[in-house]
Amino acid sequence: MVSTVIVHFWTAPGKEQEMKAALKEAAATFLKDEGTLDWFAMQDTKDPNAWSVVERYDGDNGLKIHAENPYFNKFVADIGPLMDPSRGEAGSRAQ
Repeated sequence: MVSTVIVHFWTAPGKEQEMKAALKEAAATFLKDEGTLDWFAMQDTKDPNAWSVVERYDGDNGLKIHAENPYFNKFVADIGPLMDPSRGEAGSRAQ
């Protein structure tokens, strides 16, 4: 069974290019993980501060491997300062 995670978030104004670079690096890193079927980010065409990331894993084990990747914590720490906390974050997980 494929597990899908969708995350929506917003960058602070002026941080779009930094976020784009961080997401490009993250995609290249996470796509190498065993069990990762897809990991891609999209920037909203009408609101350049709005982003969505779609992650697809080969079941729960693929998601577990992703979460245990040492890069995961670095990525979260790197993008934290780029986020717009006033706009929040929303995520969903589908099986």
